[in-house]
Amino acid sequence: MTPSDRSSDSSGGDLIYTPPGTDSPLPPPPPPFSRASVRPASPLRLTSLPQPIKEEFRAERQYGKGVHFDPDADPREHDDDDEHDEDPTDMAGPASMLRPTGPESHEPLLREDKQSSRGRPASPHEAGSARLPLSRRSTFRSRSPSYTHSEDMVRRKYIYASFFLVLSLVSFVVQTETAVYIQHELGWNKAYCMMYLTHGSWIFLWPIQLLFLRIQKRKLSWPAFWRRHVYLVRSTAQMVRSQELHQHLSKSQAMASPWPYMIKTTAFITTFLTMAGGSWYVAVDLTSPSDLTAIYNCSAFFAYVFSIMLLHDKLRFDKALSVALAIIGVFVVAYGDKDDGTPGAEKGFGTKLIGNIVIGIGSVAYGFYEVLYKKYACPPEGTSPGRGMVFANTFGSMVGLFTLTVLWIPLPILHWTGLETFEIPTGQAAWLLSISTLSNAVFSGSFLVLMSLTSPVLSSVAALLTIFLVGITDWIVTGKPLSAAAVAGCTLIIVAFLMLSWATYREMKMEEAKREGEEDKVFDEDEDDLLRDDGADGILGAHRRNS
Repeated sequence: MTPSDRSSDSSGGDLIYTPPGTDSPLPPPPPPFSRASVRPASPLRLTSLPQPIKEEFRAERQYGKGVHFDPDADPREHDDDDEHDEDPTDMAGPASMLRPTGPESHEPLLREDKQSSRGRPASPHEAGSARLPLSRRSTFRSRSPSYTHSEDMVRRKYIYASFFLVLSLVSFVVQTETAVYIQHELGWNKAYCMMYLTHGSWIFLWPIQLLFLRIQKRKLSWPAFWRRHVYLVRSTAQMVRSQELHQHLSKSQAMASPWPYMIKTTAFITTFLTMAGGSWYVAVDLTSPSDLTAIYNCSAFFAYVFSIMLLHDKLRFDKALSVALAIIGVFVVAYGDKDDGTPGAEKGFGTKLIGNIVIGIGSVAYGFYEVLYKKYACPPEGTSPGRGMVFANTFGSMVGLFTLTVLWIPLPILHWTGLETFEIPTGQAAWLLSISTLSNAVFSGSFLVLMSLTSPVLSSVAALLTIFLVGITDWIVTGKPLSAAAVAGCTLIIVAFLMLSWATYREMKMEEAKREGEEDKVFDEDEDDLLRDDGADGILGAHRRNS
């Protein structure tokens, strides 16, 4: 077979022989594949366009239209567009709009909306752009914590606490004056029924709070507002259950329902609250007002003792001295006057002893209730004041719901046994009782917020300020001025409250500064961060994407 015959036989497996100086009829084989030599297809360059079109896209003609680019610039100079498009100061000057020819050429022209994703970590399941994970885009305008420094957190807490302290004092004075008038002047003396109605009125705390939040966030649609509020309450309940900030919750903790725990906690805490409140209503007819006031307000001492035992507070001299001064002031007010002609003062020794024992048990129960609430129903330290305030009122409504649905059971028993005949108030007693119960709801909600933001000890001593305010109110209403003993005792209480406030403020600053150093400045988001009225989904959206 000749060489030409072999070259024409393309079906065989023999080598093809081509004489020198002649071209092969087949195209040359492609060079070996190399990934480094492959360049992605780049968009059409302006330099290859006809001259009229190039003139139309000149920078000086497009500058007035808001489009700024340089058609003669090398597109490779702007490969790192992530470093430029995030700086708002660079938007004023001309910048190239040519697509790069490197790996970034396949990025979409319309980047992800910064408004809808600011401050949220990207989900690994989402198909995103090919930007580097450590580029400036991943940190620019990320969600700023509500508090950058521990001093800001403590200051915000005290601003909220001061407001609710004033609100609680005013509402307590209204409740006390109306309750005394109903019992002693109108004769509607139903101790357990009054306690049932006052504690049951706490159920209105959450709806009233929801109304205020809705007015504040009225720009949000109702479904978005409700979804975020439910998430806020549920995530805070998870924090209460685990005593960890929600940033530190594990996946199992975040997925577990907190409501079984909250139901048991509500029942447990409400039991001691009912014991304390019921003891006051029972003892008011058994002992003198001075004994009642002095013994019941010793709950501040028991709150401090239980705080050391359960909350592991340190025994500090300044705090112990403040509590001691406050209790001394209460005893001076209660026993400093020789005049004991107030209603209910004429009691026998045996009756007064029983009444003092009952109110003593109530004092211990109330101090225990305050510490139990702080330990088992408050979010952990480091929680934002807004979140703590929202959840405190929510828990108050849970207490009211439990009271109305469970604690009605003793009412028919007391009625059948004759210990307390059930009687619906009418006329003046009815509307004064409504004022008294609503005032108690305001006082209790404010007091729960105060304990959540500060401490049970400070809240108990702050409640003693009501002795001074009630005395001033009686002076205005009855015209009977304060005695020297009342002035001296109230002065001791005020001094003790100021000392304890300063000691608590310093202690909170030290704890927040320590936490800031240990946790690398990790703070909880405030309620405003979770209920932003912009178009973003906020923290809720990030939570859904990361779960």
